[in-house]
Amino acid sequence: MGTCYAHLDLEERQKLARWREAKLPMKEIALRLGRAPSTLYREMRRNRFVDDEIPHLSGYYGMTAQRAYEKRRAVHRKLIRHPAVKAAVVDRLKAGWSPEQIAGRMKLERHATSVSHETIYRYAYSGDGRSEALYRHLPEHRRRRRPRGMRRHHGRRFSNEHSISLRPVEVSERQQFGHWECDLVMFRKEFGKANVTSLVERVSRFTVLAKNADRTSKPVMETLISGLKVLPQPARRSITFDRGTEFTAWAHLKAGLGAIPWFCDPQSPWQKGTVENTNNRIRKYLPRKTDPTAITDRYLTSICDRLNATPRKCLGYRTPAEVFREKLMEAMKSGE
Repeated sequence: MGTCYAHLDLEERQKLARWREAKLPMKEIALRLGRAPSTLYREMRRNRFVDDEIPHLSGYYGMTAQRAYEKRRAVHRKLIRHPAVKAAVVDRLKAGWSPEQIAGRMKLERHATSVSHETIYRYAYSGDGRSEALYRHLPEHRRRRRPRGMRRHHGRRFSNEHSISLRPVEVSERQQFGHWECDLVMFRKEFGKANVTSLVERVSRFTVLAKNADRTSKPVMETLISGLKVLPQPARRSITFDRGTEFTAWAHLKAGLGAIPWFCDPQSPWQKGTVENTNNRIRKYLPRKTDPTAITDRYLTSICDRLNATPRKCLGYRTPAEVFREKLMEAMKSGE
């Protein structure tokens, strides 16, 4: 038997108020209404009338409860009451923006009517939003909201010569431009060992993607050198990796690029959380079932363009491309 999630209507609220006044047990009321007792207790708690001046008038009243419910729903249905705002929100959701990014950008642009990220989530998971399958465009792509699950941690033993614990504070605290994080985006084993390198600059969150034929370390490092050598030295100071064997040819990278490698502690990929977060975003366009041999450079460029043109909360709702250009110009002018 499935669980009923339908809201109480006015008739049910009036019966609940009348039967509670008659001192009927909650279990009996729940049985008569075909509702769970917890649902009725929650209803009475949320829509109870409270009179601070005349306390004895406080209580649960059917019509008053219905008005409180409708008032609360009106706030949550802001997008329905403003079709133009709804159209703009839905358009940006489909473009890959998160509710926080949409709400933050609207506030930054001083829209006449703006909405919070919570309003967008509520609408996406409402009956109207479900009918449009908006959950497919949310960051987690889940049919129902639920807490984020625990991540699995992997790692291998690695030399501590360039341990992340030795990384300067200006890198760790994002005070200096030109420090990157790197990881590989992997696919199903049936497609072989082909993968995609993901690179993210720590200050601007600017993303670069490139293809690899396999996980052999030296070719992976060659890909990094090829992708970053077009930038001036202040824009490629260091790269932080996990301790995967695909990154053991770090000496080749250092010689070819002049960038200092840093390595996370064993089983601690969360220490390069910027690229881990970016990989989650990339999975929307490159799920594990993707055949990596069929990915074109043009498609990877389009993914980067979309990620780098999407406003980020951590950047004050500016885009990674905007911040990257600004920081690059500052670094070049200062001659660092």
